[in-house]
Amino acid sequence: MQYDLLSLQPVLPEIFMLGAACVVLVVDLFLSQRTRYWTYGLTLAALVGAIAVTAWTATSGTQVLFDGSYVRDPVSDVLKLAILTIDLFVMAYARDYLDQQEIYRGEFYILSLFATLGMMVMASANNFLTVYLGLELLALSVYALVAFDRDSIKGAEAAMKYFVLGALASGMLLYGLSMLYGATGALNFLEVSAAIASGNIDETVLVFGLVFVVIGVAFKFGAVPFHMWVPDVYHGAPTAVTLFLGSVPKIAAFSLAIRLLANGAGGLSAHWSDMLTILAIASLAIGNIVAIAQDNIKRMLAYSTISHVGFIFLGFIAADSRGYGAALFYTVVYALTAAGGFGLLTVISRKGFDAENLHDLKGLNDKSPWLAAMMMLVLFSMAGVPPTVGFFAKLFVLEAVIRVDMVWLAAVAVIFSIIGAFYYLRAVKVMYFDKPIDDQPIIASVDSRLAISVNGVAILLLGIFPAGLLAVCRAAFVG
Repeated sequence: MQYDLLSLQPVLPEIFMLGAACVVLVVDLFLSQRTRYWTYGLTLAALVGAIAVTAWTATSGTQVLFDGSYVRDPVSDVLKLAILTIDLFVMAYARDYLDQQEIYRGEFYILSLFATLGMMVMASANNFLTVYLGLELLALSVYALVAFDRDSIKGAEAAMKYFVLGALASGMLLYGLSMLYGATGALNFLEVSAAIASGNIDETVLVFGLVFVVIGVAFKFGAVPFHMWVPDVYHGAPTAVTLFLGSVPKIAAFSLAIRLLANGAGGLSAHWSDMLTILAIASLAIGNIVAIAQDNIKRMLAYSTISHVGFIFLGFIAADSRGYGAALFYTVVYALTAAGGFGLLTVISRKGFDAENLHDLKGLNDKSPWLAAMMMLVLFSMAGVPPTVGFFAKLFVLEAVIRVDMVWLAAVAVIFSIIGAFYYLRAVKVMYFDKPIDDQPIIASVDSRLAISVNGVAILLLGIFPAGLLAVCRAAFVG
């Protein structure tokens, strides 16, 4: 096959991101610490450029390239635009924090861009090899990011735990993929789906491989009982890295699940829906209950993440286009909200002080009413309080579950959401009703303050007008 610009147009977003990451890498080599702001500026330019290229090459149909290994469809477009947009917020928050903690190095931006490239590859993966290639590019970049602070013992320990457990989970996922390949004789998701639908394959072999695939997906999401890495990594990593890890890769995990389970193993939905039901209930229970006992806000938000993964799985359990659309809506909303929550921690941190405990939020309203209001919107959205967008995210997922006659499961989710509201409201109480523990002013750059403002207002506006984003998410799965 001869490649030219026209035939490569669908893959231009990945080509652009790879080229931009390499440019940032080379330019950073020639910058001193005093001029390193160029790395930050080029990173933002790369993300904005990738958004523009993705929007320009977006398609309403499906285009398959590279012998079926790459697909460009509305699902991949929505996923990529969400990844790149939220990544912009992450980079804006991180610069101030890295500078104040004296770990402002170009490697953070370079690794983040390569991780973003891996997520974009996952979003357009159409066979087992491509999805695994994107997953490992993301994982290897994030392993290095967790250990980014070379002088932090906690960071080194967290990176080692994440690396060992991540390697184990990747091995299980690869084993599951090899079982599906061995049973179907195909790597392409469409061919795998057709082989499963034919009914000529021993279902026992398929389900055996499917178990390992679900384990790999659950680990990347951080679902119970494969959640053991989440609180330790969130706590041990620098807050700027936790900000990245806790937001954007959740959309990549959704990509992994939708490609492997819905596209590849859709014919086995009766089996993986049962598995996800168990994982969802366990995640909702453990995540919300254990979060109540946390005084470290990074660990609290880590367990909160686990509970939200349970809600994302509820959309998958419906196993239809409306369920997938609701799950995508929830994933995008959660990534945006998590970016705001961890982003505010980077904003209120300062040199020699890393805001990571609940009491560090005491009296935030006295110091900065606007930042306190933005954090309140974030926490209310996570709790599912109207009129924030988190309320509608939960509502749409519950509607998808009820529509497939699993009212009991929706009731379980609501009960645990009510339990989870306690620790969110406790953080709001600390911000508004407790006295500050010190009188140090909050000094933040214009870009980080602008980012938290846009983030908070977006959470509110999307809650008041959720129909647009929901329509986009649902339309991606129609047809």
